[in-house]
Amino acid sequence: MKSFPFRPEIFKLPDGNRIAYLDEGHGPAVVMLHGNPTWSFYYRNLVSLLKDRFRLIVPDHLGCGLSDKPQNYPYRLRDHIGNLESLLNHLELNEHSLVFHDWGGAIGMGYAARHPERTRVLVVLNTAAFPASRMPLRIGICRIPFLGPLLVRGLNCFAGAAPYMAVRSKMDSDLAKTYLQPYDSWTNRIAIQRFVEDIPMSAKHPSWPTLKEVEGGLRLFTDRPMLIIWGGQDFCFNDSFYEEWTRRFPDSEKHYFPEAGHYVLEDAFDEAGPLIRGFLVRHLIT
Repeated sequence: MKSFPFRPEIFKLPDGNRIAYLDEGHGPAVVMLHGNPTWSFYYRNLVSLLKDRFRLIVPDHLGCGLSDKPQNYPYRLRDHIGNLESLLNHLELNEHSLVFHDWGGAIGMGYAARHPERTRVLVVLNTAAFPASRMPLRIGICRIPFLGPLLVRGLNCFAGAAPYMAVRSKMDSDLAKTYLQPYDSWTNRIAIQRFVEDIPMSAKHPSWPTLKEVEGGLRLFTDRPMLIIWGGQDFCFNDSFYEEWTRRFPDSEKHYFPEAGHYVLEDAFDEAGPLIRGFLVRHLIT
């Protein structure tokens, strides 16, 4: 099994739960936000590539990675945004940039909308920060009462399948095991299930108002430099999401990788990594 090449720090939230996060390198701060069912390990190669010029802050959302996994916690979008806000306030990051993937998009842009003056540039990786018009069948099945928890938490059908379904190039077995290491039991897969359940598809969902606030905040960032790196073989965040980002941010820098999957930093890192580094250097290093 591949080892995690960094030693995480621990931050205790106001409610007592602990969040693990990476704090690597020196320079302008860049916050990297993962999605479901990954963790900070997703950004390991990007951290290694950037830490000579930037300070990289990479948290594990509560319930994910090396963070605590409380069983009686709401795990709503607003909670994840609030946790990120608490961490970045603790670190006294008055200015930073954001890189986000999957659920990290809604969480990151939710935080950014609360503090637009802090955010310098944005890097978008197969994600959304606005309501979706469709839900893939394989995700919808995981939301069915009783059946969903059995599949996601009991049989590990969501996280367990991701290292194979979210990439187009076969993932090394040891690498896949490391991705899954924090999610090795019913108890430790609590947040994976809650993320699936928290996708708001209508105004009746409790996280719908939060997502609409996130969407409304996007207009605050049309003047910020944005880089979009997109894998074209994503079964979940398909081309309709890419087209929505480009419609909302027509002046963004865009790089589309037609053969890469949802885990675009696994399938296309050799090309995408230098593009992200170059973008950040141009806009953040004077």
